[in-house]
Amino acid sequence: MSASTPETRDVTASEPELKRVMGPRLLLLFIVGDILGAGIYAVTGDIAGEVGGMAWLPFLIAFTVATLTAFAYLELVTKYPQAAGAALYAHKAFGLHFVTFLVAFTVVCSGITSASTSSNLLAANLLTGLGVQGGDPGTTPILLVALAFMVVLAVINLRGVGESVKFNVVLTLIELTALAIVVLIGFYAMATKGADLGQIVVFETSSDRSMFAATTVATAIAFFAMVGFEDSVNMVEETKDPQKIFPRTMLTGLGIAVVLYMLVAVSVVMVLPLGEIESFDGETGILLEVVKAGVPDLPVGEIFPFLTVFAVANTALINMLMASRLIYGMARQDVLPRSLGKVLPERRTPWAGIAFTTVLALGLITYVSLDSESSVVGALSGTTGLLLLVVFSIVNVACLMLRKDTSVETTFRAPTPFPVIAAVLCLFLAGPWARDPEDWIQYRIAGVLLAIGVVLWVFTWLTNRGVRAQKTGFRDIDHLED
Repeated sequence: MSASTPETRDVTASEPELKRVMGPRLLLLFIVGDILGAGIYAVTGDIAGEVGGMAWLPFLIAFTVATLTAFAYLELVTKYPQAAGAALYAHKAFGLHFVTFLVAFTVVCSGITSASTSSNLLAANLLTGLGVQGGDPGTTPILLVALAFMVVLAVINLRGVGESVKFNVVLTLIELTALAIVVLIGFYAMATKGADLGQIVVFETSSDRSMFAATTVATAIAFFAMVGFEDSVNMVEETKDPQKIFPRTMLTGLGIAVVLYMLVAVSVVMVLPLGEIESFDGETGILLEVVKAGVPDLPVGEIFPFLTVFAVANTALINMLMASRLIYGMARQDVLPRSLGKVLPERRTPWAGIAFTTVLALGLITYVSLDSESSVVGALSGTTGLLLLVVFSIVNVACLMLRKDTSVETTFRAPTPFPVIAAVLCLFLAGPWARDPEDWIQYRIAGVLLAIGVVLWVFTWLTNRGVRAQKTGFRDIDHLED
């Protein structure tokens, strides 16, 4: 362990440490709740439109890629248990301040973009459930509800991670209930209407693609529904004994998620005609159509939109928790201005990071909602997946490179082929061949976000110039354990 400079020690001593409140159960619900969020409601219809009855297959492939990447995350989070996540791993592996900042900024933007998408989905479902006119994406009611919801999330986040995670427990249980309803309706339809199980192996696409090409596009779409587990690594400083509980808990959460996703996908193709699935509105979710068609004589369809609201709220809450903690971690390491690392003394929550990410989210929601040519779900969810696929590729490479660092004890080691295969697959799914031509706007959005990142990097360099840490990027993290 290296000695800390007086300047460094003063910086870290000026703010209290985060509070460790998450045990294995809370962490498991955090991971499951993050994965089982807006994605399953938003993308299932698009996936079925690409591959027909085999809608379960893209979820399985996406799960495989996510799990291989999760092994790299587990090796790194148990080796370097700090809140900065992928940005810290990139710095330790490459040692380039510019690359470190861009990775961190990309992860923050992916969380904010995902939360903004969830906010719009929540607003659409809430107004649909209430029967309010104007519940279409891009309208003023949607915009106002979405903005108000983000402010509510900020208040919950400021209360503390303990309160936030406990709120996540309630939302996750409601979320599981909603998905269980869909699955039960699917089995009910199979039992009472003589549904043909052969439909789940029927390949049917709305385009002229081959089965391989269509499955590739569908897998890239499904990947948005599988992301979320990586958010948990940014909560490591608020987790009890992370080296011990993280590996089993993360892998268990991924397993629970993929089983539910595949069951939901099967239920969709059992209840709805394959040729009509693509026509359903993805903004409020195809699962509502499953509920209405599966049990038309019961009032479940009137209740389901409100259950969806809770599920989508859960995703947004966890996304904003992650983004604010990452901003906090970056500021503590002098990659962002130190003022963004401020913590409330009594609540011990990173209030500056919460305020910063909330303002960005409010601006993003307003911009996308007022852009009549943009699909909130298609553009933002696709961009989120694209950014994270690139980050996952970098994390997998960093995992291999950091095997040379023997100064820190390794308590978990991923099988060497896993990060190699995962890096290749992530880059493949990030390519234009994994998207429809009309979805290539995702690259433009990602390019604009990265351009903003470059501007912020220059600002940060000017703000921190003269500081010793600015010359080396992240400071040596050992002082955090002194």
